[in-house]
Amino acid sequence: MAVLLAGCARMDSALGQQWLVVQLASNTKLATAKHVTATCSRASGLRAEPVRPTSPGKVVASVRFISTQATDADMAKLQQCLQRFPVVQGLTMTEPGD
Repeated sequence: MAVLLAGCARMDSALGQQWLVVQLASNTKLATAKHVTATCSRASGLRAEPVRPTSPGKVVASVRFISTQATDADMAKLQQCLQRFPVVQGLTMTEPGD
């Protein structure tokens, strides 16, 4: 029973999370994507997820930031930072089930 309850608690926790998905230019290399996330993940309520290539040649299509704990000020800082990088093509807020 305890294992079942622990699993439910993790599921509830995951369902309550929000992410900001940052779409990158089609030829963005892994090193560039890592630089963007390292530079722009300084706001206290945001956490960048590990960056992984999404296609051959170490190209990355998007990066994600967990934004569940982010304030409006955190989001504004992130958006201002991301605007400095020409590889950033767009932003999308997502929640589980989207």
